[in-house]
Amino acid sequence: LDTKTSSACLQVSPDRSQFFRYDSISLSCEHQLNSTGWKVKRKTPEGGIRPCSTGWGQASSGSSCLIKNTYPTDTGVYWCESDMGERSNSINITITDRPVILESPTLPVSEGAAVTLRCKAATNPSKYNFFKDGRSISSNSSGELIIQSASKSDEGLYSCSVVGLGESLESWMVVSEAVGADFLPAQHRTRPGEPLGSPPAGGGWLRRLGRGKSRYCPRNPTPDMRMKMDGRTNNRFTRK
Repeated sequence: LDTKTSSACLQVSPDRSQFFRYDSISLSCEHQLNSTGWKVKRKTPEGGIRPCSTGWGQASSGSSCLIKNTYPTDTGVYWCESDMGERSNSINITITDRPVILESPTLPVSEGAAVTLRCKAATNPSKYNFFKDGRSISSNSSGELIIQSASKSDEGLYSCSVVGLGESLESWMVVSEAVGADFLPAQHRTRPGEPLGSPPAGGGWLRRLGRGKSRYCPRNPTPDMRMKMDGRTNNRFTRK
């Protein structure tokens, strides 16, 4: 997806990249200054590149898109694009018929932030297993993997499994450089919902959500991932 990038961000709700068949997905374009004129687009093997409401999804509020009753054919790469050809970060979304999925953040996680990964199954199992880069890292009955303070060493491919049901697909979790108040414009440090400026490396921007939380959006597309579809090529996401 070679084109111009800008300070726009694709938001996915629920915040995960894996979905069961018949789930609903809400996608919205959030711009650092103005979201007007941005549209959600996607690229799929079956449908090529198309904006929302052209054979898929239902556009609402101009820069938002709702997909009801998802199908495996909705698997693809999604992003926001302006009338000028600028593009946001891109997110790989997979709709699977597998009975197990992993819930993990679609946007980069800031260093030091708490992160919870959740394993979802079609039934209510008594035990869940979590894996990172193909290695077992935890087993529990809660279905949650909690990282109290994320670091670069936590970055990698995560998956989960349930005995008798199988394993989820892998999802890549990105950990970004932490942003301290010293790097934020003073006028934006205490205004919920306002842009907070760029991280030290100039790689993105933050929006304060209140209660001490903020959302990081990469200025450039997230690490380029070559998507391999469920049931086609080893059911993996791999980095180029």
